[in-house]
Amino acid sequence: MTTKNKNIPTLRHLPSKEQSTAVKARESWHVLGIMAEFIEATEKLSAIRPSVSIFGSARTPTDHPYYALTENIARALSDSGFAVISGGGPGIMEAANKGAHAGESPSVGLNIELPFEQSGNPYQDISLTFRHFFARKVAFAKYASAYVVMPGGFGTLDEMFEALTLIQTNKGRRIPIVLVGSKFWAGLIDWVKSHLLGEGMISPSDMDLFEVVETPEEVLECIFRFYEKRTFNPSESETEKLLDL
Repeated sequence: MTTKNKNIPTLRHLPSKEQSTAVKARESWHVLGIMAEFIEATEKLSAIRPSVSIFGSARTPTDHPYYALTENIARALSDSGFAVISGGGPGIMEAANKGAHAGESPSVGLNIELPFEQSGNPYQDISLTFRHFFARKVAFAKYASAYVVMPGGFGTLDEMFEALTLIQTNKGRRIPIVLVGSKFWAGLIDWVKSHLLGEGMISPSDMDLFEVVETPEEVLECIFRFYEKRTFNPSESETEKLLDL
């Protein structure tokens, strides 16, 4: 006769049929909510091209040099005809919206509901609020003609590497990815070169998917140089890729 080993964890009882039905119903409504976020983003953002998405830390104070630099970059982009898209919150996001709001082109905020950090800034001409990070990330990528990446934390790195991955895998269209602040990015770039490239995990050409600059003028130069021989609007094949995001 054998006895059960009480030290081995066992699965909890499966939910009842009624509980399973309730969960499925909640998930179905949840999917409809996600669809609504995509529809609202499409309706509000389809007409703002060309635009540039700017990323950076929500924790950057207003008196920090990064804040002032971001505001100047966004103003320069706005006055050059680019709508500026940010995450809609404080810090670098606020600086981006503030600079664009003072310029000639729309200032767009893609806000996210978070338990901390995120609160909408007052410099948004067009404002959307998302519950789901992935729907928000699609909006950033789908409507941007370029990414400008300021110093930031996990969220900033997530957006940057998401864009690099989409371009590298040919799932997204090629756009300029401009990192601002060589001192801030130097350590990460050295690590990418020594480990990812050095150990054959990326190709040498992948290092050309981004540029590092210092000033608003260099940001604009990178973007306009990229588009010298093509239009800002996606080509037919690129449009098909964006539909699959």
